[in-house]
Amino acid sequence: MKTKIFCLSAFFLIAGMIRAQSQPQLHYTVSMPQAAKGKFHISLDVAGFNQDSIVLKMPNWMPGYYQLMNYANTVDSFFAQSINGTPLKVRKTNNNTWIIFNKKNSPFRVTYQIQTKRKFVANSFIDSAHAYIVPANHFMYVASMLQLPVQVKINSADQPKFNKIATGLELVKGKTNVFTAPNFDILYDCPILIGDLKELPAFTVRGVPHRFIGYNMGSFDEVLFMNTLQKAIEQGVNIIDHIPFKEYTFIGIGPGRGGIEHLNNTTVSFNGNELKTPADINRIMNFLSHEYFHHYNVKRIRPVELGPFDYDKGSKTTQLWISEGLSVYFEYLMVKRAKIVDRETFLDNLANNITAHENNPGKAHQSLLQASYNTWSDGPFGTSGQDKNKAISYYDKGPVVGMLLDLAIRNASNNQYSLDQVMRFMYQEYYQRLKRGFTDAEFQAACEQMAGTSLANEFEYISTTKGLDYQKYLGYAGLTLTSTEVEKSGQKKLQYKISVLPSITADQLFILNSWLGD
Repeated sequence: MKTKIFCLSAFFLIAGMIRAQSQPQLHYTVSMPQAAKGKFHISLDVAGFNQDSIVLKMPNWMPGYYQLMNYANTVDSFFAQSINGTPLKVRKTNNNTWIIFNKKNSPFRVTYQIQTKRKFVANSFIDSAHAYIVPANHFMYVASMLQLPVQVKINSADQPKFNKIATGLELVKGKTNVFTAPNFDILYDCPILIGDLKELPAFTVRGVPHRFIGYNMGSFDEVLFMNTLQKAIEQGVNIIDHIPFKEYTFIGIGPGRGGIEHLNNTTVSFNGNELKTPADINRIMNFLSHEYFHHYNVKRIRPVELGPFDYDKGSKTTQLWISEGLSVYFEYLMVKRAKIVDRETFLDNLANNITAHENNPGKAHQSLLQASYNTWSDGPFGTSGQDKNKAISYYDKGPVVGMLLDLAIRNASNNQYSLDQVMRFMYQEYYQRLKRGFTDAEFQAACEQMAGTSLANEFEYISTTKGLDYQKYLGYAGLTLTSTEVEKSGQKKLQYKISVLPSITADQLFILNSWLGD
């Protein structure tokens, strides 16, 4: 009896799609009857295609995590049937591609399961208590038709604990748990968290609501936490001077590691039980500020290669040192200017990056441009490749070069311009006006425009392995770099420290205070 009801309901759903369609229709339904076994059940209702074969593809990666994830490996029980339940011929041509053979303009349904095992921000996961959906790990697209709109229905009736949903997707008006996206790029940009979720006290920045919703968030001072986070977010907004969305949501997926940025939300591993010391607060505020600033830097101020995305092979760019490295730099600035940390902590954050970079033998072998491009094989920290001693991390060298560029621009322009204005210009010129990504030459030109002079020497730090002249640039702000030898894991290494010079001029103090918001 259940099977007959299912088929009848499917018939009326698809028939309604036929009547309503003015273009191809793609409606997904996610069910979770086997949540305890780590499985999602997916159905896709398709209608309106004027062709006798449809090619469905599962993405191999998700934007924001620059590694091939091979999501198709989680798919099983793939099946296609016509509107009357007749099985359709299916041919799997490679690991992530299925061809469905069907009559033109005839609706059909595809079903499959997603098996999950690993709790991680870049892949889907489900258990009896909650579900986390990475859309690129869940939803197939029609080859060469990423521009099609799509609907997703979350069917959690058989899981009473799955009573709340957090996502950046738009809810379909008048429907419950049905969401829509204008295209697959937007769909893949909006993870979905389902479970007995908790929402922290929201805040507004320039009239725009900012929410924090999460699963298993632990015990901590929620009001103090959100008040502190608001201060950091306000500083990030001040840099660009514009908010491009109606609402922003921090989505805490539970304890763990990692966060991934999106246009109007971010998914972050979060455990409030760990917020015990000022160092813990510094770490989490840096982390959340970094993910928030990404909605500007990479999602909107983006390298030209990062859109449209190649969901098969990945989208390689030499500019991740900007997207990631400079986001680290600005996370430090946001937290310092918000007065969450003091000057010494801010300088220590940068000194830690210098320490990591200078003790890495890969600095003599790989440039920032190469590290950005090779992250697909080397990993973002340069430790996943065949020889980690010949690779660097743009998370370490990137923010340090950002600091040098910022101080160079401030010094050359008599502190009238800075890297803040560079990022604001990139946002206004390439995202708002030209509506496209930028090239490496265009980013250098923007920096030189603000400096009012050539920065060819500074950009050699990016394109080559030339050693960084820390003292020169730190000196512009009355700072100096010192080192001490320490022993770690049986090896002698240098530990670096940035501090204020004993004697500092008025010009240096002006740059230092303006830079740090003092």
